[in-house]
Amino acid sequence: MTQARAVRRFKWSVLSVFIGLMVVVLGPVLFLQLYFSFHEYSIYLGSWWDAEFAGLDVFREVVTDPRLGIAIVRSLLFAAGSTLGCFVIGFGLALLMYRPFRGQAFFYIAFILPMLTVPIVIAYTGEMLLYQKGPINDVLSWISGQDVNVIWLANARLALTTVMILEIWNWVPFSFIIMIAGLASLPQEPQEAARILGASKWRIFLEIQLPLLRPVIVLAIVLRFLEAMAEFPKTWSLFQGGPGSATETIPIYLYITTWQYFEVSRGAAMSYVVMMVMIGIVLAAIYLLRREKRALDQMYGDPAAQAEQGR
Repeated sequence: MTQARAVRRFKWSVLSVFIGLMVVVLGPVLFLQLYFSFHEYSIYLGSWWDAEFAGLDVFREVVTDPRLGIAIVRSLLFAAGSTLGCFVIGFGLALLMYRPFRGQAFFYIAFILPMLTVPIVIAYTGEMLLYQKGPINDVLSWISGQDVNVIWLANARLALTTVMILEIWNWVPFSFIIMIAGLASLPQEPQEAARILGASKWRIFLEIQLPLLRPVIVLAIVLRFLEAMAEFPKTWSLFQGGPGSATETIPIYLYITTWQYFEVSRGAAMSYVVMMVMIGIVLAAIYLLRREKRALDQMYGDPAAQAEQGR
């Protein structure tokens, strides 16, 4: 009991420092943002402390704004698509790489490099590659034997897909690192037992490795999804929300509202609404992670987890 109390005290001492820093650094910003959310203020109206009190009117305008609703849906689709692409490719590379082989270090470096590249550099490099007469269309023309002139950067139907492709290329290493660590940490005893009993590699993967990897898979997907929801630099550098509003995701619409339309109050209220949406997603993610941890503990025969499962 004394050890448990000491561990609890240590956790709270670390958390209290973190919470204190958050309050000191973010407290004034969040308070000012809250002030703007309840007042009608724009840069054109003069001093911010003279703004007229509007109550919940600004929040009402934001919640009923169809453009924000479409931006949220677009962000969810973008995050889901890029997360799925990153995970599938990253997991595939991890399956190929987690067993030692000659020259493995070279491939490690090659696969991790995209994640170390600055997003703005990726955007401008992608712009050069995806130009209508650029290398990508030339390669596609050579492969297909026909003249390919895809308008990657001016077609509203392809714009979000273009950013998604760049996002996948940028963040495949993230899923790769997490999954290769998960594969390397799997216990060997059940796999060896299955091999002795004559199980094929495919069956070992489906019935032993994949169930044990479930918590790692959920963690990789959740973290990648949350980061994708906040993607801004590549989308803004390439499209600034266009063509039209085809790439107007949540961060882009927030930026346009606050720093191009100078509607500070709407931007502040909108950020709080988006924060509530993200808190809901994070709570759902925490629930999934805890559920997978309980399932893993149950699989390994943790008595505490089994008692909790029984209740």
